[in-house]
Amino acid sequence: MNIRIFDTTLRDGEQTPGVSLSPEKKLSIAKKLSELGVDAIEAGFPVASKGDFESIELVSKEVKNSTVCALARAKKKDIEVAGAAISKAKKSRIHTFIATSKLHMKYKLKLTEQQVLDYIKSSVKLAKKYTSDVEWSCEDASRSKRDFVYK
Repeated sequence: MNIRIFDTTLRDGEQTPGVSLSPEKKLSIAKKLSELGVDAIEAGFPVASKGDFESIELVSKEVKNSTVCALARAKKKDIEVAGAAISKAKKSRIHTFIATSKLHMKYKLKLTEQQVLDYIKSSVKLAKKYTSDVEWSCEDASRSKRDFVYK
């Protein structure tokens, strides 16, 4: 059995009220995670802020044993910024996502199922221009139609 550890502390941790990590603090945590043998570190959401971009870029330059991952919505700008943020990483990944529940597609994205599938295809294709390691996921998957998620 092969177990891989994908850590989201640097991205999800800042969603906790009152938590804000400097680029140096994120680097310190990332180095410790890498020392522990974490396979992939999701370092942040670079399009969200200049600070997030700088943190991911710093972690990408310094962490050598873990894959450094940047989160990006299935949007051209997000993926381009993610690609730039991880460009110095020894091992890099872009994790792109889009909402797939009927509720989110209709009211949040204002897209049809086919349009969402087109976004998925184009976002993964674009992300592959920056790294061969691309992860894609469904936002709000638990409320998505199973048949649609399978597509």
